[in-house]
Amino acid sequence: MDINTPEKQTSKSHILIIDDDERICTLVSRFLHEHGFIVLMAHSANEADELMMRFEFDALVVDVMMPDRTGLEFIHDLRQSGSNIPTLLLTALGEAADRISGFESGADDYLSKPFEPIELVLRLKAILRRTKTTISNDVSYMIGKWSFDPKYDELKNGNDIVSLTSMEANLLRALSKSTGEVVSRGELASRCNIDAGERTIDVQVTRLRRKLEENTKSPRYLQTIRGKGYLLRADMG
Repeated sequence: MDINTPEKQTSKSHILIIDDDERICTLVSRFLHEHGFIVLMAHSANEADELMMRFEFDALVVDVMMPDRTGLEFIHDLRQSGSNIPTLLLTALGEAADRISGFESGADDYLSKPFEPIELVLRLKAILRRTKTTISNDVSYMIGKWSFDPKYDELKNGNDIVSLTSMEANLLRALSKSTGEVVSRGELASRCNIDAGERTIDVQVTRLRRKLEENTKSPRYLQTIRGKGYLLRADMG
């Protein structure tokens, strides 16, 4: 575990790499340093937990195959704890089903090994850009019992707060911009800057429904319009 962190600079993003392969971890860390990131490394999920208790990070790069917990289990635990920190999965698995599993666990992006280091840099920058993107107005929306403010990655109902992952929040922002209108999966992927298939949008909609709807089998607010896309029914706050 590398705990010699540089002095914090507000202009640089802080990244935690979690990978049990020390060689890959070191190479990726050096490359990210060269491109302006501040990087720490952990070689297991448990080491990552310890570091995250001591430092704040802007994003995580997580390997799927690790000795104590898999990357999918680590991200799932992270989301269950209420954290919405952006995560990018690294894995040697490249099948569509594996990508879907990653997104279902709460990951924001997915990169298959072997990969070009510059692609990792570009994907990290895209994730960080998405998490900092806000709608240009301050209008909030009532969605059932929840209030959604586009400036934040959370739903509120009095003192109850539900955190959203960056991808969930961006999807809800994209839908909120066309409240009452049907938006196609392709358009949603474009608005959210998601470089993935339509199945990824379906997975994120399913995750959102679990947080928004009282009955996910018969959704009232986030509805599927067969053959066309999705429709968000919400009232202006």
